[in-house]
Amino acid sequence: MAGAGERKGKKDDNGIGTAIDFVLSNARLVLGVGGAAMLGIATLAVKRMYDRAISAPSSPTRLSQSGKRSWEEPNWLGSSSRLLNQDMKTSLSRSLQTLPTDPSALDADAFRPAKPKPSAKRSQVELKKSHLRLSLQEKLFAYYRKKVAIPAEEQARAKQAAVDICSELRSFLRAKLPDMPLRDMYLSGSLYDDLQVVTADHIQLIVPLVLERNLWSCIPGEDTIMNIPGFCLVRRENPEYFPRGSSYWDRCVVGGYLSPKAVTDTFEKVVAGSINWPAIGSLLDYVIRPAAPPETLTLEVQYEPERHLLIDFLPSLTLGDTILVAKPHRLAQYDNLWRLSLRPAETARLRALDQGDSGCRCLCLKILKAVCKSNPALGRLTASQLTNVILHLAQEESDWSQDVLADRFLQALK
Repeated sequence: MAGAGERKGKKDDNGIGTAIDFVLSNARLVLGVGGAAMLGIATLAVKRMYDRAISAPSSPTRLSQSGKRSWEEPNWLGSSSRLLNQDMKTSLSRSLQTLPTDPSALDADAFRPAKPKPSAKRSQVELKKSHLRLSLQEKLFAYYRKKVAIPAEEQARAKQAAVDICSELRSFLRAKLPDMPLRDMYLSGSLYDDLQVVTADHIQLIVPLVLERNLWSCIPGEDTIMNIPGFCLVRRENPEYFPRGSSYWDRCVVGGYLSPKAVTDTFEKVVAGSINWPAIGSLLDYVIRPAAPPETLTLEVQYEPERHLLIDFLPSLTLGDTILVAKPHRLAQYDNLWRLSLRPAETARLRALDQGDSGCRCLCLKILKAVCKSNPALGRLTASQLTNVILHLAQEESDWSQDVLADRFLQALK
């Protein structure tokens, strides 16, 4: 009977030992090395209690052996080469040394696996988005340096060529047409305002006309029967008191309105027909010739073997706060319309905003212009339209620091 009881006890011992083996073998997978070590410590205490409980008083030998083994490595832990590797043993030894002696210091939650914080996944998504945004930011700056920005030396050389030709034209027009009422010509355009991209190949030469205030008035295009915004008619006023010929520009009136085409034709006869450009080009060391066919009066200048510059000769007039240029409408039937020039005001506004906060509005605009210039499908978008996109976006967003260039660029695309 004693043998049967001993075998039963051993069977029970093997049963709980098997259960503990299973717990410990899976504890490392779930809790890690440290967690498995802590669970092993707790299991040791339980096993000691279990050994004492199943030990019978009538068997002093078993009691002695059990008592002896209770302070040693138990037999179910004897197969440590299978259950615990050397790392787990080392961790178990360290855990025994640092285990608190006060039972109240043990926290039941310490044995539970740490749950990931709810914001962990969100943080990873935000980190990934931040990385992608940073990558786009870096690409935009690299694209600007390699493809968009024009070297300062090239810009200065192109501007100097335009200034030289402007000086020659001014002197020639004053000598050829001394009675033509003109203000001083000046350079304008994206090259002059440091907003040109890719290459320094285009600039405008503005020729301001002087009009008598009481003889001319401006009529917005949307207020006419043609209903075309962005353009204006310049009407001749008071013909009964100031008959035809009272103004120099009466010779360019068509149907009661000052015709930009007639004004341009007058300048073309002088600029393209009377000036000896080959001789002036030789003097300046340039090759100068009128571009053909001219939608506007344009001069093509070669100032270096591989450098070309187009100079648009643009007659302009100012009536009150309205600035108009003789840049024709794409449809021939509207050739009496003067184009409303908003570029000076838009450019001044854009530059003032950037100067106020050291922003990246102009930088974003230049990148957009370069993308459109290099893509034929987007080439129909004008600089004025792109400038308006940035200005409208500037009203919605206040932060235009260099760090948010990628965000503002994507918003402009949308």
